[in-house]
Amino acid sequence: MNIIELVGFIPAIIFPTATIIQLWHLIKSKSAAGVSALAWAAFALGNISMYVYTEKYTQLQTIVGLLLTAVLQIAIIFLVLKYNRQNQTRA
Repeated sequence: MNIIELVGFIPAIIFPTATIIQLWHLIKSKSAAGVSALAWAAFALGNISMYVYTEKYTQLQTIVGLLLTAVLQIAIIFLVLKYNRQNQTRA
């Protein structure tokens, strides 16, 4: 493994971790206040597009850093929509 491949693990660790932090906060607080579903949708679309663009479909760094992150971002979108809908029905 060369230095470029090792550096590829940095976003493969940081991106999913940052997304998990937001996901965890949503689950714990059960509130989507201040969280934009549209922004997270843009992040997910960007990650999926980057995965296709890089053409490194079998490399662990791209699978974890881009596809796993996109799946987690889609989970955030669903939670934001769910919590916003719950708040609207309560109001």
